[in-house]
Amino acid sequence: MRVYKEEKYAECPQIKARLVELIEGENVPENPKVSVIIPAYNISSFVAETLDSVFLQTYTDFEVILLNDGSNDTAELKKVLEPFSDRITYAEQPNLGASEARNAAICIARGELLAFLDGDDIWLPEFLESQINYLEKNKLDMVYCDAELFGEEHFTGDHYMRTSPSNGAVTTASLISAECNVITSGTILKKKIVEEVHLFDTKLKRMQDFDLWFRVAGIGAKIGYQKKILIKYRVRLDSLSGSNVERAQRNLTALITIKEKYQLDEIEAGAWNKQWDISEAELELEKGKLSLTEGNFAEAERHIVKANRYFRKPKLFLIIALLKISPKLTLSLFKKIRPSEFSFISPNNQ
Repeated sequence: MRVYKEEKYAECPQIKARLVELIEGENVPENPKVSVIIPAYNISSFVAETLDSVFLQTYTDFEVILLNDGSNDTAELKKVLEPFSDRITYAEQPNLGASEARNAAICIARGELLAFLDGDDIWLPEFLESQINYLEKNKLDMVYCDAELFGEEHFTGDHYMRTSPSNGAVTTASLISAECNVITSGTILKKKIVEEVHLFDTKLKRMQDFDLWFRVAGIGAKIGYQKKILIKYRVRLDSLSGSNVERAQRNLTALITIKEKYQLDEIEAGAWNKQWDISEAELELEKGKLSLTEGNFAEAERHIVKANRYFRKPKLFLIIALLKISPKLTLSLFKKIRPSEFSFISPNNQ
């Protein structure tokens, strides 16, 4: 059985004790409504653009907390941050992970609202104003939005909710079933809610944000979203961990984590069972695509046949037929028709 550890807000004195540096700029407001939390790990090349987008907001009652999680590029990061130094709170800890970094920043935060922003993403100028207005108008505890994808050529112009949609009410079940998908850099929520459900789980090296949203939904907090593009989400090949196969495998691992960590009710369990079947089929499909790109055509056919036992899609029936007739033509067509997907199947694939 794996161990999980949600740090508590009451543990903030111990959490802040792990900081090796804490510098507050002279122009940081004393009583802001919003605390903008930016974890930083090896993002010195991008963070100036991120901070520029924050300070161009039409809504201005905020503080910025940048938490350096023991970056390898700390010297470069500090140099980039010099023009912003009087307007931000800079904190640094040893390299402990994103959960610990965000938890430490939450412990420093003075705003009643927390706004999470990754250090390579960008807010559009009206992000804070639009999200706060929406949250208050609809009496929400948490709100998120859609995002434009940028950074990699094949994703330019696409948006997050096209492939990771949000439809209907945000509940524990709809989060499990992926009917609702939260993008962290587009999220604002009440600090008191985070205090109530505890902070990020430090034992989760991945899906720690999903785990927090699950707990927030689990206490009945009211979560909403705007199908409105208010941020730009940077897609970086070097920021992705492993191949599509590994990412599909992590979806299954995430479901295992949810089942291990929480006592699911009947509705949640039904959503979990359905999503498990989908995720298993998606893993088989990704294995099939990887085998195709590697020229292992028999393996590709085997995996895609297994995936299609669940999906039953005409397109997959066609691919299976093409693999039987002309596997090399199938590979050629895949490269031509789905270039962006091909580039993400295996980062080392050329």
